[in-house]
Amino acid sequence: MDDALQTLVVESRELLQHMEEALLLLEQTPDDAEAVNAIFRAAHTIKGSAGLFSLDHVVAFTHVAESVLDRVRDHRLGMSPALGSLLLEVCDHLGQLIDGVAAGQAPDDALSGRSDAIAARLQTYLEAPSAAPAEPDFSDVDWPDGNDIAHPSAAPVRGNDSVTSGMWHISLRSGPNLLRDGMDPLSILRYLGTFGQIVNLELILGDIPPLSVIDPESCYIGYELSFASETDQASIDGAFDFVREDSVVRLIPPYGPLANYRALFADMPEDSLLLGRMLVRCGSLTEEELAQALETQGRMGPDSGGGSPAPLLGEVLVAQQLVDKPLVDAALERQQQVKATAAGEATLIRVDAAKLDQLINLVGELIIAGAGAQLVARRLKVPDLVESTSVLARLVEDVRDSALTLRMVQIGATFNRFRRVVRDVAAELGKDIQLDIQGGETELDKTVVEKIGDPLTHIVRNALDHGIEPADVRLARGKPQQGRLSLNAHHESGSIVIEVSDDGGGLRKERILQKAVERGLVSEGQVLSDKEIFGLIFEPGFSTATQVSNLSGRGVGMDVVKRNILALRGTVDLDSVEGQGTTVRLRLPLTLAIIDGFLIGAGNASYVVPLEQVLECIELPEEDKPEQGASYLNLRGEVLPFVRLRDLFDIPGEAPRRENVVVVQYAGERAGLVVDQLFGEFQTVIKPLGKVFSHIRCIGGSIILGSGEVALILDVPGLVRQVTERQPVSRHLPSTLSPV
Repeated sequence: MDDALQTLVVESRELLQHMEEALLLLEQTPDDAEAVNAIFRAAHTIKGSAGLFSLDHVVAFTHVAESVLDRVRDHRLGMSPALGSLLLEVCDHLGQLIDGVAAGQAPDDALSGRSDAIAARLQTYLEAPSAAPAEPDFSDVDWPDGNDIAHPSAAPVRGNDSVTSGMWHISLRSGPNLLRDGMDPLSILRYLGTFGQIVNLELILGDIPPLSVIDPESCYIGYELSFASETDQASIDGAFDFVREDSVVRLIPPYGPLANYRALFADMPEDSLLLGRMLVRCGSLTEEELAQALETQGRMGPDSGGGSPAPLLGEVLVAQQLVDKPLVDAALERQQQVKATAAGEATLIRVDAAKLDQLINLVGELIIAGAGAQLVARRLKVPDLVESTSVLARLVEDVRDSALTLRMVQIGATFNRFRRVVRDVAAELGKDIQLDIQGGETELDKTVVEKIGDPLTHIVRNALDHGIEPADVRLARGKPQQGRLSLNAHHESGSIVIEVSDDGGGLRKERILQKAVERGLVSEGQVLSDKEIFGLIFEPGFSTATQVSNLSGRGVGMDVVKRNILALRGTVDLDSVEGQGTTVRLRLPLTLAIIDGFLIGAGNASYVVPLEQVLECIELPEEDKPEQGASYLNLRGEVLPFVRLRDLFDIPGEAPRRENVVVVQYAGERAGLVVDQLFGEFQTVIKPLGKVFSHIRCIGGSIILGSGEVALILDVPGLVRQVTERQPVSRHLPSTLSPV
């Protein structure tokens, strides 16, 4: 697939996502005109882009949907739940068509048949009788003297497809060779004046180049004019016969279709799209009429003594019968399009993700090379070289941070996709569920975002199916009929925490324990903490559901969720209060590529601990040496279980006389790692170990040191979990344990 077609696919998918979000918004606020415009613009853009590549099946299908949206936009068709659901189906089907384009496959019979079926359902909305357009209610407006302004109720009713201006509108953009061909723009105006009156004329001078490069023989001007004449169109059109080949001429009759004015507005410069100027330039309004309307608007403002805000300029123009309302709406629509485009464009550029990955890899190699240079500088003890390498290290760190920022994306886009999931699943289950999203602006690595979609989907569907009760059950329990599901994200200690919470029935601990005993996961009478009980949910095949649905209940899923999260060097925890709700908490690293680490040593091996998980380093007291048999120490009055890396990894040799303890923390749990040496902070580039070493516990990856040696990255979550589970010590300290 070439680059241009790839761009079409990417942009179309983004537009479809925007369409879906706007459609879901319309279900909450059916009168949101800007949401309707956004949906129409997205469909129109997809159709136009597909036409450039001769994707006729996409163009034909989108055209029908666009026609329906146009009727909604012009208030000839009202939004309804049925139409909203159908338009969501349109989004889904367009996504399938775009996927086929990305794969280079022509639509098969099944896909074509679905296109025809959906198009036929859309066609019924095109054949339905149009609704009468809603007119603004001015009954509460305190209009000035009735001799000055005609009340809007006296305005004639006109359709939305045509505009009555009373004058011809002529638009001319002169070609550069107009003067060379012996023509004069003024002569055209003089000729027009022989069979009519030029009521308003506005010169267009935006294309005149600087004087240093201007060509005196080229014509750069254009004009927009209003022309009052009783002559026929052929006569007016004939005035431009000799300039039409090299110039752009647009002629709009006094009774013309609204589409002509839409095209005229689209050609206007984006820096002059004030409503009054647009209407003057298209010939529907004179300068004097605009000044009169603005004066009237000013007299009706808060300063007039009435206390109410001034009416909008468009309302005044329509009330004075100076301009048709459909024309005002078309001009305002063009304004909104320009604003939306300007907000979306900003200074963003599209970069292939593979190029970002390559940049991160190169930055990683740069970090390794910089560490090697620093090592050599310290070994040679040359002050200038040491200082230079220190400056280099700081610059490399800045480059690293900037490169990682390029890969950071907001999680809000992922969260917003669940609005559709919640809507569809709630409708399928017959439940009323509201989705709340918080922390959508929280950023994390693009790779992490891509890999948490499936786990989050399963957690959300599980909460919708098993967590939130049906409406009758909720009412019986004194709860609101509408259930609430919350997605929240925030940063915490160098990680991102994602919480999925519901206000449903919560988990029944007794039922979980009973099921665990039946399956042999725990023994009868075994005492477990709440955290341990809830952790049983993540065992393979574990389910307490009494009924199996097409959404959940088979015991397949939560174990996969945990496995996928652990593969991302994250953790998943579950809290629940019976009768009140459940919260699933995911804790993930911000990035999977480069981290700040703390380098330690045990025997001849080197290890790295992520720096944000290191709390402090202390010396291991003599009384806690191996011969004393202690596996925990007194850290300022608190129990700190610890593990010796020598014992954990079977490192041969005698331990040094002086050992150190690295205190680490993850998800509120603390543990100590007894090591031989502390080397200090170190920038680390994570290298995967491969499938051969994937079974090794407590190891999360590897790095290459500046010396060329390989160091292993410790999996702190796994270590903390192993230490705390293996050392279920009492919080009451023995009297013989000295504080550190």
